[in-house]
Amino acid sequence: MKLQALVLFLVANLLSSSSVAQQPGATAVAAVDEIPQRPEQLRFPPLTFEVPDPTQFRRMLNNGIPIYIAEDRALPLVSIQILFRGGRYLEPEGKEGLAPLTGRVWRTGGAGEWDAETLDEELDFLAANLSVNVGDTNSSVSLNLLAKDLDTGLKILMDVLFKPRFQESRLERAREDLLAAMQRRNDSTAGIESREWDRLVYGPDYWMNRLPTRASVTSINRQDLVDFHRRLANTGEMVLAVSGDFDKEEMLAKLDSTLGQIPPTGEKLPEVPQPSHQPEPGVYVVNKPDVNQGRVSIGHLGLKRPVEDEFELRLANDILGGSGFTSRILSRVRSDQGLAYSAGSSYGILNTIPGTFQAFFQSKSSTVPAAANLVVELIRELQTDGVTSSELDTAKNSMIETFPNYFQSTFATVSLYARDELLGLPHDYWMNYRDRVRSATMEAVQESARRHIRPDQLVVLVVGNMDEIMKGDPDYPNARLENLGPVTHLPLRDPMTLEPLE
Repeated sequence: MKLQALVLFLVANLLSSSSVAQQPGATAVAAVDEIPQRPEQLRFPPLTFEVPDPTQFRRMLNNGIPIYIAEDRALPLVSIQILFRGGRYLEPEGKEGLAPLTGRVWRTGGAGEWDAETLDEELDFLAANLSVNVGDTNSSVSLNLLAKDLDTGLKILMDVLFKPRFQESRLERAREDLLAAMQRRNDSTAGIESREWDRLVYGPDYWMNRLPTRASVTSINRQDLVDFHRRLANTGEMVLAVSGDFDKEEMLAKLDSTLGQIPPTGEKLPEVPQPSHQPEPGVYVVNKPDVNQGRVSIGHLGLKRPVEDEFELRLANDILGGSGFTSRILSRVRSDQGLAYSAGSSYGILNTIPGTFQAFFQSKSSTVPAAANLVVELIRELQTDGVTSSELDTAKNSMIETFPNYFQSTFATVSLYARDELLGLPHDYWMNYRDRVRSATMEAVQESARRHIRPDQLVVLVVGNMDEIMKGDPDYPNARLENLGPVTHLPLRDPMTLEPLE
């Protein structure tokens, strides 16, 4: 029966298409010989997109909280996001793990008149999504629900934001889950690579690398969560993003009568500490003998905004390894040489701390040295040979044509502008984005790569079966890891104490 129904449906559509094509004024289907022979011969109308003016969204609540708000009647939903400064960098020494535990129990541990179980039931009944995220340097509380339930949702949101219960039973469950996750730290090479990369680049004593241990997690009690929450839930450090099916002025009145009545605590959070570590160039290896491929990261410390030539540098990285199959690293390492199935690069330009420049790939053990040498060669070639006009045009077109994705919805737009204000990023960054991309020249892109990518300071991290990796591949007899610098063996660490394992 299903097959008969499908056949009838297809026949009906064919007949409908035929009748439409015969109607006066109908556009005929293009003849086969009019179809371009190659993809690059396709022609599309020019993309027109105007960046929304941020001033039309920005307002201020009675207590001084900036808010970016917009009506969106497409669906009967309302989305509210409260962004605020503060995060993991504020964890006291010896209490590592406090930030993720706070973020989880803040939401799951009950609030106001609701205990944990009742709060879960109420949110389920409303089909509402309420989440809390405590990040490294910034955090957020978000709510999405049906517009008809807005008043109830706002009450819950206010209680979760300022009156969390941090129920002991939910804290114990979150602690058990965190300890279980920590136990699996060495199960994958990806986790080991990420952990050791940050230690090498930022320094082992940097706040980012003070990770939870069994001792620190078990030392955390409910009062620690209460104190940490008190530092974060400060209206003086908040910015709001709100969109949905509502009247703007009515929504502002509701927010003014709730969140707008909470005065700032007056406590100014400390600035995020900046790294001072100077990584030692060379090759660093971690032996994990139970795998048949190696994970490799190659790079150094990146940059923190503002960066005068940010767009030239982003274009340089796209051409090197950031743009997928059109990039040099992926096309040479994977497509041409067959040395890896995943390869690329990124250049971190962040707002609160410097990111990292990182070229990366995965390869079978024997070809890791060959792929690593080739990636370093490509990094050097970018500086010495520059980029071609074709490469630059492709990278520019990619950045310009994907630019509207930043504004793909009303909520994405107000959330973007709210995050800009929280981080101190000027809105004209987006107004000038495409013009700055278009104005980049081949010479400027090459100069930016020379200035910010430093081949003589590369840190090379390799995680895998080092006995097999160090043997190399007979097809590449001259490709050795030792070519890239002195080799230092790093220990695998106990997953619960992070002390070196023998």
